[in-house]
Amino acid sequence: MMKRLLPILLLLTACSSQQVQQGVTLPRDARWALLPLVNLSEAPRAGERARRLVEAALRARGVEPVLAPTPRAPEALPLLDDRVRLDKALAWARRERIRYAVTGSVEEWRYKSGLDGEPAVGLSLRIVEIPEGRVVWVGSGARTGWGYANLSGTATRVIDDLLDTLQLASDTPAH
Repeated sequence: MMKRLLPILLLLTACSSQQVQQGVTLPRDARWALLPLVNLSEAPRAGERARRLVEAALRARGVEPVLAPTPRAPEALPLLDDRVRLDKALAWARRERIRYAVTGSVEEWRYKSGLDGEPAVGLSLRIVEIPEGRVVWVGSGARTGWGYANLSGTATRVIDDLLDTLQLASDTPAH
């Protein structure tokens, strides 16, 4: 009986993958900012949705990031070009003397077509040490959920899996 169920159980489990940089310890109590996530997916505003989930995950780990302000176009509308928004946010972080900034990209944010319509999320996060302008941590992950799962729940699992690998310490210098 179990031999028959095993292939079915394997088929039903959600798939995920993850790559992260290991061995970096960063100070939890430094000045952190959360910059825009570039949306490379086909879903409108997926970067902004993922950014709010990253903010919640960072706060749960004791990091209090400042959200970079949303720049406005001359017509008083928010800028829609994520790359321009990211460049402006990096300049803002330098002016504000932010030590670490979290940014990244959303590669996939959708429900797969088919009977079950499983959620599929793929994203990359990176932490930039602003004064030096260098990337000190990188992680990327992807996951598909069950047919009854939702995108935000699936994305939260990817973000948590990535940030769980980040070592945070109080009053500890970086590296």
